Amino acid sequence: MDPIFMSPVKTALQHMSESVFIGLCDKLGTSQLVAMKRDVVDMMDMLDNQVRTNDENSVIWSGSHKEGFRLEGSDIDYMSWPNNYRVIWELSQSQYYNTHRLTLILSDCSDSPPGFTLLYLLSPSMDRQVQRACVIMNNRHLISSSEYRRTWCSVVYSDSIEHGPCASGVSDGETEYDIAHCFVSDFWPQPATVWIYRCHSWPQPHIVDDIVKNGCHLVAIGHTLGNHVHNEWRISFSLAEFKLVCAMNHCQFLTYGLLKLCLTEIMNNGLSDEDKLLCSYHMKTAVFWVIQQNTLQQWCPQNLLECFWVCFKLILKWVYEGVCPNFFIPQNNMFLSKVHCETKHQLFIRLYGLYEKGLAFLLHSPSIRSCIINVFHNPHLSICTDEHTLISEAEFDIELVKEIHTYGSLLTPNLETYMRYLHTIEQMIDSPLLTQYQVLILQKLTASVLQNTAFTFYMETYTHKNKLRYRADKISCHMLKLAAKFGYITDMMYIAIYYYKTLRYMKALSIIEMTKVKLAQPYVMYWYDVDREMYTEAVGGQPWSTKMRHAVVGNVTLNNKIHYISELIPEQQSAQQNEEPVLFIPPFILLYMLKILCYRHVETSRVQTALNDLQTLVHYDQGQLIPSPYRDISWQILGICQQVTGNLQAALYSYQQSLGQRPFNKIQMATEMRIQGNCH
Repeated sequence: MDPIFMSPVKTALQHMSESVFIGLCDKLGTSQLVAMKRDVVDMMDMLDNQVRTNDENSVIWSGSHKEGFRLEGSDIDYMSWPNNYRVIWELSQSQYYNTHRLTLILSDCSDSPPGFTLLYLLSPSMDRQVQRACVIMNNRHLISSSEYRRTWCSVVYSDSIEHGPCASGVSDGETEYDIAHCFVSDFWPQPATVWIYRCHSWPQPHIVDDIVKNGCHLVAIGHTLGNHVHNEWRISFSLAEFKLVCAMNHCQFLTYGLLKLCLTEIMNNGLSDEDKLLCSYHMKTAVFWVIQQNTLQQWCPQNLLECFWVCFKLILKWVYEGVCPNFFIPQNNMFLSKVHCETKHQLFIRLYGLYEKGLAFLLHSPSIRSCIINVFHNPHLSICTDEHTLISEAEFDIELVKEIHTYGSLLTPNLETYMRYLHTIEQMIDSPLLTQYQVLILQKLTASVLQNTAFTFYMETYTHKNKLRYRADKISCHMLKLAAKFGYITDMMYIAIYYYKTLRYMKALSIIEMTKVKLAQPYVMYWYDVDREMYTEAVGGQPWSTKMRHAVVGNVTLNNKIHYISELIPEQQSAQQNEEPVLFIPPFILLYMLKILCYRHVETSRVQTALNDLQTLVHYDQGQLIPSPYRDISWQILGICQQVTGNLQAALYSYQQSLGQRPFNKIQMATEMRIQGNCH
């Protein structure tokens, strides 16, 4: 053991470890928060893939987001594979499949580096992407990884670029994504068989069994030093790694998180992308090896820094030797193509310089510097590492709302698909295996499905005869009212929108007034902001379904393939042409818009008052009711309302202000059209 961890210094280090543990819980989440985030993502993966047909691709979240991290600037990673293909490792495995429904692919590792393989089609493929990727080798149809990758980037994701095995791009103007298109194997790969027998102490046998029975994936990238670099596929253990991360205790998870932070903020700080030889995957691999080799007797808050140091030294050793063994296939040296010769020497010098500083080099990390300094300044400070005391009920609820906001909408305007979702949710909701957070996301998704179904149903029956239209209207109204019982306060707004769309202005105004009263309560949570004390006093300790209905406010999201309000159709079309699936509208903005539009038909004397209220809100709000990303649509709606009431000069000013905002909703085309067509 390093002298730095021996008494009497060890007591001070334990104190510092506890402080860093608290800081990492604040930065990365307590064990309960991390479990909640995983549960929600897991549920979305499960639901989406149960609804998909055999002709569609399965898509799952992967990488650090799925593991429970929410680090600023991190990419969002996905894996996608066709459901009608399966990879087998030997021909005898074909007996388990109906080859009339599935196309089989044979993996051949004999002429590839460890961890890589060639994929041969065993029967002709009808899939155009697969056909384009096939080349002839040894008189057989080989699926070329480079051609497959190129096909997906050029045909399916025209605005993306190739990034390793992925199609990489940017969504909503700021979030980078990587989608790895791959094939799935239901069988555990033969080159990783030894791993099963290596798991004596970690992970537990039932986790090993679960990992093995779920097989693996093959992602479209070859080994740069292999014989068939353009045709080989890498064996991916992404799902297995996720299960291993979930098998970590929280100290192990935070150690992994601390390594990721140090990688970004210290090890790779100031380096160009080409010079960043270490990646997050190397950090995760180091933690896996240290846990399995039982190098540390105890992973707990008091020795978190010792755990970190052991992992860091292992990485340093790997760099010195130029060998980073893959956790599942150790013969696969993940440093082989990048970390060698001069690059290895330079990286070792950089890391050894950090090693010589000892744990003091962590002071260079902005994320945890204050945790260490606090202990230096207050050596006798009492530190409680009980996670239950680290986050309040209100703070936890804010984090939960963030997760629900991310996943709680469904966008496909297709009645058949919505029916499949409702049927699947109905089957899943009573499962005793669901966590409370998974039930909540299903509840919010149910509201979303019902709302989209109601408007889609109305659109498809609008031209029918009166009797059929009347029945469809009753069904749509019932679905929207039911959705309001499952969702947030603002889910009532969809009822008001529907009443306005169907010319029932007084009913719409009645719903608007009811919603306005609820929105005015001092304890409501909007845009992750809330008066913690009033919130806790009002709904603290109550079931989350109650909190959602009475204390949570969300944005109104309009699916751009469904026309809700005729006055907003140009904005939806503009956003859709820019591949933006929804409009995000602050509820307070839409509330005033609906009031103005309804009053124009039933009580014109009140139009100006409502317009003044909307104008005051847009002009003077400081981000409380109109978050910064939504100022484009807020100025736009003010302009629309000014235009329909005849004040073209004011409308022109509002549209110009909308153009000057961050183009979050991608409505600039509609703004320019309105300026040119109506305000000059």
